[in-house]
Amino acid sequence: MACRWVRLACKRHISDLARQKNSSFPYIFDEARASRACQFIEALPHVKDDFRQRAQNNERIKLEPWQKFIHCSLFGWILKATCDDKEGPIARFRLAYICVPRKNGKSIYGAGTGLIKLALEKEFGAEVYSGATTEKQAWEVFRPAKQMAERTPDLRRVFQITVNAKSIVIEKNGSRFQPVIGKPGDGASPSCAIVDEYHEHATSDLFDTMQTGMAARRNPLLLVITTAGSDRSSPCYMLQQKVQSMLDGKVTNERMFGIIYTIDEEDDWMSPAVLKKANPNFGVSVDEDFLRGQQTDAIQNASNQNTFKTKHLNLWVNVNTAWMNMAKWDACADRALRLEDFAEDPCMIGLDLASRIDLAAKVKLFRRTIEGVQHFYAFGAYYLNEACVQDIRNVHYATWAKEKRLTVTPGNVTDYTQIAEDLIFDAAHFYVKEIPHDPFHAMALIQFVERRPDWNQACTFVEVRQTVQQMSPAMKELEALVHSGRFHHDGDPMLGWMIANIVCHHDFKDNIFPRKDRNENKIDGVIALLVALKRWMDTPPDVTDGRIEFW
Repeated sequence: MACRWVRLACKRHISDLARQKNSSFPYIFDEARASRACQFIEALPHVKDDFRQRAQNNERIKLEPWQKFIHCSLFGWILKATCDDKEGPIARFRLAYICVPRKNGKSIYGAGTGLIKLALEKEFGAEVYSGATTEKQAWEVFRPAKQMAERTPDLRRVFQITVNAKSIVIEKNGSRFQPVIGKPGDGASPSCAIVDEYHEHATSDLFDTMQTGMAARRNPLLLVITTAGSDRSSPCYMLQQKVQSMLDGKVTNERMFGIIYTIDEEDDWMSPAVLKKANPNFGVSVDEDFLRGQQTDAIQNASNQNTFKTKHLNLWVNVNTAWMNMAKWDACADRALRLEDFAEDPCMIGLDLASRIDLAAKVKLFRRTIEGVQHFYAFGAYYLNEACVQDIRNVHYATWAKEKRLTVTPGNVTDYTQIAEDLIFDAAHFYVKEIPHDPFHAMALIQFVERRPDWNQACTFVEVRQTVQQMSPAMKELEALVHSGRFHHDGDPMLGWMIANIVCHHDFKDNIFPRKDRNENKIDGVIALLVALKRWMDTPPDVTDGRIEFW
């Protein structure tokens, strides 16, 4: 039993085994090298509490099949052209992303991989770092590596290793393995960097510094080991999306390895069967009774559900009491959607302008009737000033700006002139019925647009105030559309992030209203979507939309 991403990782390996026979495929699987890496780790002792009895008995590590697959992949795949190189072969994978729930023995392959890169590969002046945002987390991988070396005299003797208080070194060639908090110092040239619990990193600074510092290394490896987290704007989630696209075959990256242990969208998280599916060390380092108890507690206490889902099922959530079922939302993504294909379809353009120093959002919501059933298609556009985008705390905005998802306006206030120009363009090229908006912050922009001689007067601005009476029906309708598969988006990561940011409170009349639990968790795109949907709800479905001739 394995989830989709594990199956795809295995399928990729099997496919590549066949491809290696093709002269145009530059990689080959070296079974001897892969076996040697596994044998090295299995010569090390257990040291972690997850294996307390085995550690007390000084038992050697026994890799589980899933761990062997990861190690064999990382160290077995090499460049064909370097098979007979005197300095040793060059490994295929330079970046590895391993996402697995807690207590599944992550430290074994983290610490073991670090020791391999320090000693077994015999690289002169190797620099191996266990990096994290806090000292405690940085030691989560380094401490077991240090203890493994301390308890293995043969390892120290064969490779002439010295174990110090905060480092493991090989004096004869200047190699070292040590923890690092944040960025390594100037001049660092990592041969291996282990980034632990990447989901806790607010920025990609450590990751980027490690990766760029590897440029001079012949055979580097950046190993990211993490569980799922609670921030879809984080660099970890963005990296996971890249890994998933690679495993899905949507993008090609031959130098990246990725595997994600979780459950599938259609799985019932409350079923005992999913526990084994998400946890590859089920019954080994992960106790079955413990997991069942955590699952039962989550079922009975809604406040514990997201913690259980992230830590033990490896599912990404965003806030403690999220509104939307994000698996259902993600299932609505259709990356083949193109805005230009909707020029003839009726459209509402929802606006949420907020303040001039904050994010502004514009969402086109098209309606199509398919076999007598209404479907809705959303395309978002977002605007933010340059100062906010360049703020070190907003790395996610910078990423979306590079992807052309976010329009950046010069200076330290968001320039509404760009939004006005885009609205004028939209009105001239799409069948825009109305532009619903909350009047707060909107009046100056509306007056500017309506005075323009090139504005299409057939498009009308309609106020939709952000009240419970307006928002609650729209939120419930959006939920129903998402669950029924009648809502469609193009995989917009900004809109998905904002959807996941929404929390809601049910009043005594079962009304709901969109809220966020932290100021940095923006929801402007969802507000724009909801006001557009509310106007569609107020537009009778039997009205025939005639194409407006624009001038």
